[in-house]
Amino acid sequence: MFNFRSLPVVALTVGLWLLARPAFAALGGDAASVTNDQVRMQATLRSSQNQGYNVHELRDPAGNVVREFASPEGKVFGVAWQGPLRPDFQQLFGTYFQQFAEEAKNHRHRSGPLVIEQPGLVVYSGGHMRAFFGKAYIPEMLPKGVPADVIK
Repeated sequence: MFNFRSLPVVALTVGLWLLARPAFAALGGDAASVTNDQVRMQATLRSSQNQGYNVHELRDPAGNVVREFASPEGKVFGVAWQGPLRPDFQQLFGTYFQQFAEEAKNHRHRSGPLVIEQPGLVVYSGGHMRAFFGKAYIPEMLPKGVPADVIK
């Protein structure tokens, strides 16, 4: 039987848990939170510096790979993924998820890869069971001199 006197304690515990959830690196977000993604995915992290951008590659035990592309200012301008499972798009796209979801809904009945090319969001996603892949980026956030084809 549930003790209603413990309800405030349960509500407080759940509220604190929700507040303590880490922010994830996502399109347009801060690259400093990449380590939170690493913990959430239980992944290994390998970072590399390139001319005009940084790449943070996360590899989880299931074989999924997520690459987060960040500008020198620390903003994530692109993400790419591949692996046996689809990634958590809400985590990857952050504030761009709603825009992605609306466009993906319009594409739902077509066969072939998902292609979204809008001024504020570009997404290519495809694959099949055990072999998913894709990339997404924000065109206006690409660092100067960095072409979109580096996101892979």
